[in-house]
Amino acid sequence: MSRGLETVGTASALQRCVAVPADDFASDYWGRRALLSSADDLGSTYDDLFSTAAADELLSVRGLRTPFIRMAKEGSVLSPQAFTAPGGYGAEVGDQVSSEKVLAEFAAGSTIVLQGLHRTWPPLQEFTRRLVAELGHPAQVNAYITPASSRGFDPHYDVHDVFVLQIAGEKRWVIHEPVHELPFADEPWSDRRDAVAARASGTPAIDTVLRPGDALYLPRGYLHSATALGGTTIHLTIGMPAVTRSDLARVLVERALRSDALRASLPLGVDLADPEQIAAEVRAAAEDLVAALTTTDDQSAAVAATVGTRFRRSTRPEPVRPLHTIEFSAALTGADTVRWRDGLPTDVRIEGTRVAVVLPSGTVRLPAVCSEALHALTDGDGHRVGALPGLDEDDAVVVVRRLLREGVLVPAS
Repeated sequence: MSRGLETVGTASALQRCVAVPADDFASDYWGRRALLSSADDLGSTYDDLFSTAAADELLSVRGLRTPFIRMAKEGSVLSPQAFTAPGGYGAEVGDQVSSEKVLAEFAAGSTIVLQGLHRTWPPLQEFTRRLVAELGHPAQVNAYITPASSRGFDPHYDVHDVFVLQIAGEKRWVIHEPVHELPFADEPWSDRRDAVAARASGTPAIDTVLRPGDALYLPRGYLHSATALGGTTIHLTIGMPAVTRSDLARVLVERALRSDALRASLPLGVDLADPEQIAAEVRAAAEDLVAALTTTDDQSAAVAATVGTRFRRSTRPEPVRPLHTIEFSAALTGADTVRWRDGLPTDVRIEGTRVAVVLPSGTVRLPAVCSEALHALTDGDGHRVGALPGLDEDDAVVVVRRLLREGVLVPAS
């Protein structure tokens, strides 16, 4: 569940990406216009999130596989065979990153793209969870590692919003206004290649050099290209495929299409290729569709449930530590402290004599007497097991042990 544009934990993830107040970003920039933020204005670098050493670790000892790595040169994506190989005895999978091949391609001017770092690099797992909680939209994180004076990709636009965080080195970014406002996912820049090239040859909206700690926000559709200056450069791209009103409308239409009025068959013998014959049916279908689309509280709730479920499927909560959880659970006492798993949906509801915790993977049901304790836990803070409201200590230990093993709670320390 999104917590809105407030600080999550001890620091706001959004405020590490933009040097304007969160409310100003929401009203003036989100989905509207680009924003450049300097390291001086942001007040910190991103060394805690990613670094040259982190990239080398992922490329050399973590056994990454495609699609978590890809490479490109002068705008063209390399074949995976150019930078992957089997891992040797006991790890013969053929698409593991080959550090020797990556070295050769990188030295020859290819850009390294480490994809899905919100899944493979712990500091970015935590940071991305906080950013998603604040903004209420899914996110992914890629790292672009570019050798000296090389250009990664041709001028293009993305179909999702991006935050660019400069990690190491210097990179010149050239930004142009969109040729197509707020493109959908099925409207890639390659469909407008000529228009993109023409716009990219004109005067840019932003022409700047990003240095470590600088950040750039680009709404989807903004044209951009980047060139490394001097030595190796690294930047993170946080992609956010925004949930749009179109997504809400799509759910409304899907529901409306199942209305009783629209189930009626067309008359027998109708010539479907004759506009005059079906004109009346088209008008009737439109009227029935509009009637079915009339919103009510129940319909809004149904749309929210559908969109919310899709959002949860596109994001992942805080990972659990299976071995530590089992050991902690086995030795659990009333003095131990637990908290709700970060990023886990907080749908707790009464079902007759039971209280249900509805999860993406299923539902955990407990006696209704646990309701007060569950609602207390959903605040995300640490709670001492023996002090949970509505339960005595022995019952609290039993309930918490169940919730730990179901992945609802995690140890607070």
